Amino acid sequence: MIEKLWYGKNRLFWLLIPFSLLYGIIAFVRRFLYKMGIFKSWHSPVPIIVIGNLSVGGNGKTPLAISLIEALEAKGLKVGLVSRGYGGKTENYPLILDNTTTTDQAGDEPVLIYQRTHVPVAVSPNRCQAVKALLKKNQLDVILTDDGLQHYALARDIEIVVVDGKRLFGNNWWMPAGPMRERSNRLKSVDLIIVNGDSVNNLVEQYPDKTYTMQLIPKYVINLLTKEKKELSSLSNICAVAGISNPQRFFDMLISMKADLNKTVAFADHQKFSLSLLNNVARREQTLLMTEKDAVKCQLFAEPNWWFLPIDAVIPKPAIDHICLLLDKINLKENKK
Repeated sequence: MIEKLWYGKNRLFWLLIPFSLLYGIIAFVRRFLYKMGIFKSWHSPVPIIVIGNLSVGGNGKTPLAISLIEALEAKGLKVGLVSRGYGGKTENYPLILDNTTTTDQAGDEPVLIYQRTHVPVAVSPNRCQAVKALLKKNQLDVILTDDGLQHYALARDIEIVVVDGKRLFGNNWWMPAGPMRERSNRLKSVDLIIVNGDSVNNLVEQYPDKTYTMQLIPKYVINLLTKEKKELSSLSNICAVAGISNPQRFFDMLISMKADLNKTVAFADHQKFSLSLLNNVARREQTLLMTEKDAVKCQLFAEPNWWFLPIDAVIPKPAIDHICLLLDKINLKENKK
């Protein structure tokens, strides 16, 4: 229903226009107040890189964050990450992740990033507090924020927007009539635009000096219980599940890789899984295959026939060089103060 409304045609669109206009006015006024200094933003002593999107739903921010962390570490930088921790709840914030932190406490995406990169990660509804907590315990050169583009209370030095190369911006309307948190003209003020998937000609033409294309490349499959690695082609009778914002992207990837798919089951983004729920999807003689984001929520009750497919974001070298150049300029400016 929502997909058809935002990315297709639906008469309900016209009924939601007044609510979208109200949302847009509030978003504009709020950003204006921060820009004018009426609402105060906190400035971190180390550079902040925001990875976000203009539209609702996952466009590939988490794989991009992981790959960017690895690329910056390869340049010799000490990197940390903060997140809202959506889907998690803990008694005390900010929460600094460790090997015992669960997705119920921190949310699935921060736990996934921490397990993949082992960099310092903190979650809090107040991202400023999360940054302060990281800096109190770690010597860091740069901090990434996952999905914090509209969190203006935290000042940022570099803004990166991820765009879904296939779906783009739908009807380009604010929520709820459209998928947009901010309209596409916001791209004028960001530092980099990363297109997930095939390059979009109009974006490249409009912003040739800051638009880059990344590709999500699937790796081998990994068993949740034994950590055994295999080629996807070795799995048969697959029941694929996805509790992400765009499950069809995962299913289409499996189809393109000629996986032996028996059925696909889409769940809501950040779905909380249980043993009984997933055992109803796949029998023991079948193969249950999920995304890595879903797998981090299922490790404590995994079955021998459960596998997940890790994804790597391949970022072009010029995009990494662009980010490093911006960081060098920021550091040079700070040193002159």
